[in-house]
Amino acid sequence: MHSFGYRANALLTFAVTILAFMCAIASLSDNLNSPSPSAEIQILNINWFQKQTHGNDEVSLTMNISADLQSLFTWNTKQLFIFVAAEYETPSNALNQVSVWDAIIPSKEHAKFWIHTSNKYRFVDQGNNLRGKEFNLTLHWHVMPKTGKMFADKLVMPGYRLPKEYR
Repeated sequence: MHSFGYRANALLTFAVTILAFMCAIASLSDNLNSPSPSAEIQILNINWFQKQTHGNDEVSLTMNISADLQSLFTWNTKQLFIFVAAEYETPSNALNQVSVWDAIIPSKEHAKFWIHTSNKYRFVDQGNNLRGKEFNLTLHWHVMPKTGKMFADKLVMPGYRLPKEYR
């Protein structure tokens, strides 16, 4: 006859194996979701565009951000981390990214939103490369699941330009 400890060990091992299998199936089921998020960012005003005392360019923007990210939520989604980055090229770097705003979306009900805001983080270039510069605003998101791997994607919105003179 098997002892109580042996039987408890077998039962616990079986339960953990089933739990691991269910977590794997849950993680794989997210691959069947084909999200179709949409977003739009409008720059309403350039509050200031100045050269700092150290010679770096700094920009303050007022913008409207509207997005529908509800399709990113499945039964396995815990939350979304989203951020808007200004992306531009300079002679010394092929890609510069500056995060200007971010948020955590805790549920599907909050994933369709419109916000009027100024940049939450400073938009500063190390140098004086921003005058007359074209840039993209990119909405990045990271989907944080309850179980399984985290994934990320983005929507790029091109066609923005900074003034040629400081304000």
